[in-house]
Amino acid sequence: MAGHSQFKNIMHRKGAADARRSKTFSKLAREITVAAKTGTPDPAMNARLRLAIQNARAENMPRDNIERAIKKAVGGDTENYDEVRYEGYGPGGVAIVVEALTDNRNRTAGAVRSYFTKNGGAMGETGSVAFMFDRVGQIAYPAKAGSADTVLEAAINAGADDVKSDAEGHLITCAFSDLGEVAKNLEQALGEAETVKAVWLPQTTTSLDEDKAATMMKLIAALDDDDDVQAVYSNFEVSDAVMEKLTAA
Repeated sequence: MAGHSQFKNIMHRKGAADARRSKTFSKLAREITVAAKTGTPDPAMNARLRLAIQNARAENMPRDNIERAIKKAVGGDTENYDEVRYEGYGPGGVAIVVEALTDNRNRTAGAVRSYFTKNGGAMGETGSVAFMFDRVGQIAYPAKAGSADTVLEAAINAGADDVKSDAEGHLITCAFSDLGEVAKNLEQALGEAETVKAVWLPQTTTSLDEDKAATMMKLIAALDDDDDVQAVYSNFEVSDAVMEKLTAA
């Protein structure tokens, strides 16, 4: 019986991983379709589409899926998606920014509001917490892209603002308005990046105790699991000790 239970647990984990992968591909495809529809379907002439395709490749999204998402936009066989930003507070006053692509604002707003309410938070008005974040571009490279000094030099020459390097890789930050140009310059120097994204970077962080941190993680998971939600950002910070307790639970 023990072996049977273990097998079921493995299959459950595999099923959950497959479900997450499928959801990630769906969100990436939606971004590709919207990017192709709002600009030209040629990534060489459409910076947003080029970045969307690059990020899809970083997640090992099949080429057929990428091409199908572009063709969907070209053929007009797609819903009209609106880009919407929701803001609010989570447990302990943690600031949260949610980005969504939706074909039904009422449905998405209602769902996002319910996630906040059910997890000790409250959705606010647009602009209620965005001032606590900086809108920047972030470009990630694997450690094998080069040494810290090599990447730093390339980043400076590319027009970036900051670089953080460790054993896992390199994270390059630049002004949001310069993201496309900096990414292009870096690609010439270091090759294709793992990801190129516009993000909301918190100016300060908020630490939570174990109970509130657990609730906050549930809130982020619920938001991230919604099909319409593309990205979730917060100024949530948790200590290593609290994280160990949460992961061991």
